[in-house]
Order: sequence, then structure tokens, then C-alpha cells
Amino acid sequence: MKKLINAVENVVREQLQGMAAAHPELRVNIDPHYICRADIPDGKVAIVSGGGSGHEPMHGGFVGRGMLDGACPGEVFTSPTPDQMYECAKAVDRGAGVLFIVKNYTGDVMNFETAAELCHADGIKVQNILIDDDVAVKDSLYTAGRRGVGTTVLAEKIVGAAAEAGYDLDRCADLCRKVNRYGRSMGMALTSCTVPAAGKPTFELAEDEIEIGIGIHGEPGTQRAAMMTVDELVEVMATAIIDDPAYTRTVREFDRAAGDWVEKSLTDEPFAKGDRVIAFVNSMGGTPVSELYAAYRKLAEICDRRGIVIVRNLIGPYITSLEMQGFSITLLKVDDEMLAFWDAKAVTPGLRMG
Repeated sequence: MKKLINAVENVVREQLQGMAAAHPELRVNIDPHYICRADIPDGKVAIVSGGGSGHEPMHGGFVGRGMLDGACPGEVFTSPTPDQMYECAKAVDRGAGVLFIVKNYTGDVMNFETAAELCHADGIKVQNILIDDDVAVKDSLYTAGRRGVGTTVLAEKIVGAAAEAGYDLDRCADLCRKVNRYGRSMGMALTSCTVPAAGKPTFELAEDEIEIGIGIHGEPGTQRAAMMTVDELVEVMATAIIDDPAYTRTVREFDRAAGDWVEKSLTDEPFAKGDRVIAFVNSMGGTPVSELYAAYRKLAEICDRRGIVIVRNLIGPYITSLEMQGFSITLLKVDDEMLAFWDAKAVTPGLRMG
């Protein structure tokens, strides 16, 4: 294993210390680990997300004006703890409440639910909205239902801008719920990654093999296949996303009046000819941007052929899996509300727009 580390047990702590030194506009708390904006306006809904480290710049790199107010980094590929989330929420709450954007991984879901209960008991208005956009799986090693992947980045941008514009907590939650329902993703890997604590690749691939339908924690894909051209790969992934049928899931959201969780049934509708979309082509960490553009070229061709109109795009490493070679595609159907917030100003270490 060749990595830029001193000691395995200090990887995340030392990376956060470096981030604090590089970005004095952020507040980086070491014990417990969380990252906050230093300039959160009074009366603004605070947007918080989190998850295991190793997916950078998500989530800590998206803390800043127009996106997240706080992020909770766990150890590499390990969920943050409820006390991290609770302490972060207390640090960012400005009286209008806190929205937790939660990727659908079992540990993240459980710990954010506990943190929401702690916040509610402390008098902080809170809501949890789940992101579960990965069409490759119905259940996985880490989840009940679909995994939360690329749509998370787009939700943090759009909902973060809405909160900046003055949306209250319920409107931010409604918008985040809509973003999740409108977004679909799929990923693939050319190579595995190596988790520092494990010291060896998560899985082995022959030189002529690839994994399709991977997650972001080094999980193997749902299909092992022979190496393909980039055009063939994009055709497989884009077809799976565009042709994905209606999907219904039951989610748990917090009823603040009752002080308890309620279940909601939510259904996605399939993409349709004429839909406007944001197209997101993401590096898993080890694939260069030039290869992502080759993938985007084919994706744009397919969308045009299928009558899907790409109105914005995002291309680069935004939700990675350490140094894994591979990429993911996310298509997010957008309306005028979502598009306006996508175009709004964002100033974060990992994404600047507007």
C-alpha cells in the first residue's frame, strides 16, 4: 500500500487539521470531528450532511456559502457517530432548524436518526431527508433499498442555495425530497481502492475485467464483465438509468409535532422524452477528467437520441471512493425552481459556482 499517511489511526484527524490550516473561513472541530461555516447568518436553516471519509470533496469540501453549513466526517468508509452530528447541529443552528441530508447507508441512517432525536430533545427543529438514487441495487451489503450516491452532491448544491435564499425548514425538506425522487445514478470500477486500515485492495480484478454497479465504499459491483470501450460502458449505464422503471420506497421522517418518526411512501417516475436534466459525470477518484469528458461525449449523444435535454452538467471528482479508477453517471430531472438554485452562487473548497 502506497499512500500519503503517517499512521493509519491518525489519517482522518491529520487530514482535518490540514483542511483547517488551508481554509480559515471554516471552523474545523477535532473532538468530535465536524466542519462548519464560520459565517452562518442568523435565522437561516442550517444544512448538514456527513458520512464516512474517503469520498472527498464530499461532504467537508462542500461546506460554505450556498451549500452545507456543517459536515460530519467519519473514519474512512465508516459512518460518523450521533454525537458528531448532534454537536455539529448545535454549532450551526441559528434558530431556524437543521436539515440533515442523509445518504442511504444503514449506519448513516441510524446515527442521523439518533442525532435528530437528540436535537429535538434539545429544542432544535430538525428533519432528516434520505438520498437513495443508485439504480444498480434494490438492497446491498450496506443498505436496505437503494444506496445514496451522486444525487447527494446535487441535493447539497440545490437545497443549500434554497436555504441561503431564505427557505424555511419544511420547504428545504420538500425540495430535498423532490431532488432525491428526480435523481438516478449508476457507477462502475476499473480497479479497486485500498482502505488504509485494511492495507490491501478491497477486491481483485484481472486486467481485462471491470465491475458495473459498484457503490462508493469499495463494494464490488452487481455485475463483473469483460473490459469495454468507454462508449459501450456509457451505453450500459445510461440505458440502465434512463430505462429504470418507477421506484417506490418507504422512508422514515421526523414528525416534530408528535416528537416521533413517521413512515412515508415515495415513488419516482421514470424519465420521459422532453425531460430537462443536469448530467453529472463523476470520477471515483483515480480516473482523470479527460476520460470523464470522453464518457460525457457519449452520454450527451445518448440523451439527445432519447429526447432527454441536458441543460447543465457537472464533470469531475466530487463523490469519490479513495483512489478507485472508475466513474459514475447521475441524471437529475430539473424544473425551474431546481435550476434556479443550481445556478445560484456557491463558495466552498470543493465547488464554486455563480
